Amino acid sequence: MCKILTKKFPKRLSYNRFIELLPEVLAPLSCFMQNRCRKGKGIAFVDSTPLRVCKNLRIPRHKTFVNEAGRGKSSTGWFYGFKLHLLVDDCGEILSFQITHGNVDDRKPVPTLVKSFVGKVFGDKGYVSQKLTDLLALNDIALIITLRKNMKPRAIEVFDKLLLRKRSIIETINDQLKNIFQLEHSRHRSLANYMIDIVASLVAYSYQEKKPSLNIRRDDLLSVLG
Repeated sequence: MCKILTKKFPKRLSYNRFIELLPEVLAPLSCFMQNRCRKGKGIAFVDSTPLRVCKNLRIPRHKTFVNEAGRGKSSTGWFYGFKLHLLVDDCGEILSFQITHGNVDDRKPVPTLVKSFVGKVFGDKGYVSQKLTDLLALNDIALIITLRKNMKPRAIEVFDKLLLRKRSIIETINDQLKNIFQLEHSRHRSLANYMIDIVASLVAYSYQEKKPSLNIRRDDLLSVLG
């Protein structure tokens, strides 16, 4: 922009001034992303992904988020940072999101994530909780999860079992957010700018033309559910 589009942006800011003004963008950018979230159509997938702010060996020396970041554990091991909790549909659209400390239980943000949703939510064994299942059922939300090895098997509809196997769609979305939209890196120097980067990554993903999708036709769903 500074070289090729100079005439298009005659009042462009210097880099230092740009960084100074970034915190003022956080609130409107977050509201904009909330408006970019879609409304669910009966099928949703929930998951969290760790946002590491530094390598584990550097935790004692890390100062930027010393009062905000937390130590948590994911399927790939321990980490230090935050968590991004997502609720997405079968077309790869983001329905809601929440950012928490790294040590927050995955089940805690679920009631907030599904506040405007009605239907079936599919999750992994990290969301096992009878209390949460009963709470969501009061709002016409069925929580369908992968059982732990020490749990007794229970009857589940064929359609639900098939969708439970398709949970990889949300893992694909998390992978794209990190590898294409630069959701996670360790170069942040302030909390506000860090949050802006996270929300900006979500906004950029929401404009992606071809998103991960299960290619489920609504007509097929009606025949199966009927």
